Amino acid sequence: MDGQKRLLMYSHDSFGLGHLRRCRTIAHALVERFEDLSVIILSGSAIIGSFDFWPRVDFVRMPGVIKLRNGEYTPQRLHLDIEKTLEIRSAIIQRTAEVFAPHLFLVDKEPLGLRGEVASTLELLRRRGTRCVLGLRDVMDEPANLIEEWRRKEVFPALESLYDEIWVYGLPEIFDPLAEIPGMSRVREKVHFTGYLRRGLPRGAPPPNVIELPEDPFVLVTTGGGGDGADLVDWVISAYEADPDIPYRALLVLGPFMNLDERRRFQDRAARIPKLRTTTFEARIEHLYERAAAVVAMGGYNTFCEILSFDRPALIVPRTTPRREQALRAERAARLGLLRVLHDDGIRDPRRMAAQLRALATWPRPDADRIRRFLTGLDTIAGLAAPWLDGRPAEPALLRFG
Repeated sequence: MDGQKRLLMYSHDSFGLGHLRRCRTIAHALVERFEDLSVIILSGSAIIGSFDFWPRVDFVRMPGVIKLRNGEYTPQRLHLDIEKTLEIRSAIIQRTAEVFAPHLFLVDKEPLGLRGEVASTLELLRRRGTRCVLGLRDVMDEPANLIEEWRRKEVFPALESLYDEIWVYGLPEIFDPLAEIPGMSRVREKVHFTGYLRRGLPRGAPPPNVIELPEDPFVLVTTGGGGDGADLVDWVISAYEADPDIPYRALLVLGPFMNLDERRRFQDRAARIPKLRTTTFEARIEHLYERAAAVVAMGGYNTFCEILSFDRPALIVPRTTPRREQALRAERAARLGLLRVLHDDGIRDPRRMAAQLRALATWPRPDADRIRRFLTGLDTIAGLAAPWLDGRPAEPALLRFG
């Protein structure tokens, strides 16, 4: 075991796909680069088993937890109180770290984990000499809201005492936490901007239903996990109901976490419109991006990376609650000419959406030179991780990211 290198990753979310997909992308890129590396991803995702994982990447599933509308957490499946569930999760995290003994511990987004569940593991690994890194997406939230949250959770002392480095998976052109979040200047020397995470076609053949897509251009409508995507889907379907002559077909990926009753209503409405198709979940959604003429989405982090990677014109309808992360990213990307934004005014006039869909040919397409400069994340991360995962690096041939 002495010659092996080990990376432990922590992804707190149980609801949604963003954190898990980001961790998986990074894990695959790193095992491609470092031939002696093994990776374990700690996750609470109920559908983590629906994804393919490359050799030397595996996961440990923690009991799922979901956030209620009032901001409180509750177990996703277990009939236990939240404190007992968090105690189990914390024990799984710490015991996995003790036995796996990682050279590098990469925590995604939540510096102390869900309700502080990763703090004791960070302290343990720091004592052992493990390199501890916090990975942050480009935009977390409106700065004022994030500062209040981080002060309440006592995050700033943790950034100083528990982490060796902070990797921001973006570039300051979109959001610069050092300039926009008071308090981050204290850890300035730890912060590295990596750029965005390039996506490509995954290994293996595409699923059969992807092959059967029509040859004529279609718009990919994606809501990510779908738990908060009903408004966007309703708006797009309403546009086709109001204007049957929209010249493009659309494929709506509703998301595995969309409310079942809402999903069925959307499926019924879409089935009556010849130009619409629906699917619930695509683990290899990259194949859909490759075939799509354009994308309509809410604009989460992974979606933004995919829009850039596949060079697709995009219309973003960002969510603004409970966080303004998507809106901030979309507005700043639009100013750079990377995409178009349509804000949800609460009325969602079908004619507004139909007009946008008809104007698809005029949507901005990401600039090729800018894309190359933006999509440096996986190479930069490999370089930052190399001192701890070097072993015997594989030849940096053309990487394939799934």
